[in-house]
Amino acid sequence: MGPRIKICCIGSVEEARVAVAAGADALGLVGAMPSGPGIIDDTLAREIAASVPPPVATFLLTQRATAPGIADHVVRCGTNTVQIVNPIDPAVYPELIRLLPPAVRRVQVVHVEGDDALDRIAAYAPYVHAFLLDSGRPGADVPELGGTGRVHDWSISARFVEGSSKPVFLAGGLTADNVADAIRQVRPFGVDLCSGVRTDGRLSRAELNRFMAAARAS
Repeated sequence: MGPRIKICCIGSVEEARVAVAAGADALGLVGAMPSGPGIIDDTLAREIAASVPPPVATFLLTQRATAPGIADHVVRCGTNTVQIVNPIDPAVYPELIRLLPPAVRRVQVVHVEGDDALDRIAAYAPYVHAFLLDSGRPGADVPELGGTGRVHDWSISARFVEGSSKPVFLAGGLTADNVADAIRQVRPFGVDLCSGVRTDGRLSRAELNRFMAAARAS
């Protein structure tokens, strides 16, 4: 079996339907962010999540950093997975686990800016179901927490995968043209993308099918 494929920045029930029909294993719904594409309000996120058939997973991307804030956001949106895009204090997690519905899966984003990304494995692994490696810059003047369209250093990502006991998704600038190389180099559990399957901001069936074919063939 090839890597799981997560299509992010889903903006409507119709986009969700198209992605599921193309074979997506998971969909990403982007909550309020300081920057980046695909942001939708909680009401629409809940409508989309409710429309998605199992076993396709629905990921809520949240920038919230406190346990009550994250848990509230998930309950409002009704997703079965939460993707925490900020480098939150690991000490938040025990309370978050207590507050979240038991079935909700927890995914911590690690933005790969250097070798220090590897330090996050030990910090977060006891509390999460999976990691997602992305190319944001949380410390920028306007924080970038995803959707940058940039590729990061895959050699660091490969070392992260080797060192992690938890599944790892790879994101950041993936397209139909580079996903096969990314999978060969990093060996992730899954891949995740937003802009790589969009034309003028809209989900493109042609680009989506091209990406799916390239990822599945790798």
